[in-house]
Amino acid sequence: MSGAISGRTRWLGIIGDPIAHASAPGLINEKLRIRAIDAVMVPLHVAAPELEATIAGLRCIHNFAGAIVTMPHKIPVIAHLDRLTPAAQRVGACNMLRRNADGSLDGTILDGDGFVAGLLAAGHTVAGKRVLLLGAGGAATAIAFALCAAGVERLTIHNRTAAAAVALHERLACHYPHNTRVIERADAGDHQIVINATSLGMRDGDDLPVDPNTLQASMLAAEVVIKPDPTPFLAAALARGCSVQHGRPMLEAQLDLMLQFAGVW
Repeated sequence: MSGAISGRTRWLGIIGDPIAHASAPGLINEKLRIRAIDAVMVPLHVAAPELEATIAGLRCIHNFAGAIVTMPHKIPVIAHLDRLTPAAQRVGACNMLRRNADGSLDGTILDGDGFVAGLLAAGHTVAGKRVLLLGAGGAATAIAFALCAAGVERLTIHNRTAAAAVALHERLACHYPHNTRVIERADAGDHQIVINATSLGMRDGDDLPVDPNTLQASMLAAEVVIKPDPTPFLAAALARGCSVQHGRPMLEAQLDLMLQFAGVW
């Protein structure tokens, strides 16, 4: 933000549960400070039962500009929005919403493009690669569509709830019929890139999203969880000699797009 908070300050939020790990407020507020924009981002710790009431309240706040939506709300939030961008409609999830002057709310999804952009910026190629995607929630779905659009050779999906993985596979198959499949066991197998797109690792005591004994030194292990850094998944991958991609580049690749969508710049 540009300076002291005033009555004219616009505000943004990041909605999630848990939220203590969130890096976005610090990164966004630094960008706002550098550009001398009178706005501020704050974390909003919202549990699932309170999501509907929270979104309804945001409609009534005239100096609210928009909010990042993070786990576990990316899919359920769409039921409380008025409009979705074509990308959010295709993915069926939202990770950024904005309030319009009339109180209506629009949503979009930027996770997938941000994730792929982060990989490419780090020098990791995606096209032609065999990829294992762990997860089938909002972030995983966005990443799945972005990976297929980027030309992966094969995308394999694993999720603790198998039905969700099958549903994601079926949605992808409507657009990319020849290069997606589902596996029941969290086994890295012959994949070249392994992606944790679950929330596992955010809480102490979480299970690993994949059997670490199946990771090989030739693989790239990539993460969407930002804190802790390294996550238990990345620590296990490093112990096996894998190259790793941390979670923060995915967020950083999206920040300007998020602020543009919210109309802050």
